[in-house]
Amino acid sequence: MTNRVHLGKSLPALYQAVVKLDQLSTEALANADIAEGFAHLLRLRASQINQCAFCVRQHTRDALASGESSDRVAVLAAWKETEYFNLKERAALELVEAITLISESQLPDATYEQAAENLTQAEIAAIEWLAIVINTWNRIAIPSRYIVKANTDAAAL
Repeated sequence: MTNRVHLGKSLPALYQAVVKLDQLSTEALANADIAEGFAHLLRLRASQINQCAFCVRQHTRDALASGESSDRVAVLAAWKETEYFNLKERAALELVEAITLISESQLPDATYEQAAENLTQAEIAAIEWLAIVINTWNRIAIPSRYIVKANTDAAAL
């Protein structure tokens, strides 16, 4: 593998601006009463779609550390086929997926209408910003090829 430009190290001021954006997004989620563990599941779902191994590992760990069950983490990629998520959570997951896949169909009216029926405006805004921020992190980590080495310590996860 060719050595790649590490975006965080090459332009640290821009990287720190994304860190600040992440902090503001996290505050918006807390102000909207979105549980920290579920917020990590939303980040994890976008990272799964984007195939960002670094962020998938990080947000799996963060979700579990925040009290999310291993079952909810395990079925996240197939959440539509489960009963693990309530209507609000399903609307939030649908919204994050639509924003992550925005080039495919923009943000469909049906997806937004479902969100508006089940979420407050504060929740929608916080979730949309979360999607924007995690997609930004994915787009920093993937081209920089953040290394994800196997950990032989099974307890590390």
